[in-house]
Amino acid sequence: MLAYNINNSYLFYMQTNIASTVKALRKTYNITQEELAMKSGVGLCFIRSLEQGKQTLRMDKVAQLLDYFNYSIAAVPK
Repeated sequence: MLAYNINNSYLFYMQTNIASTVKALRKTYNITQEELAMKSGVGLCFIRSLEQGKQTLRMDKVAQLLDYFNYSIAAVPK
């Protein structure tokens, strides 16, 4: 998997960036965490964990949540 080739500080940056992006999008769309959970099909606890920067998250759930906003996960060079 890709995660084995990326150092921990870069993974933390990616998680922080995704967390802030999801939170900003949620606020832009003016929806609560609860509404986002229902509309995206992921659990409320997952959204809360993501927005709080939890370091161990299932990437398939992150992708599902980002898909709601028409975003995707991509690997890009530093």
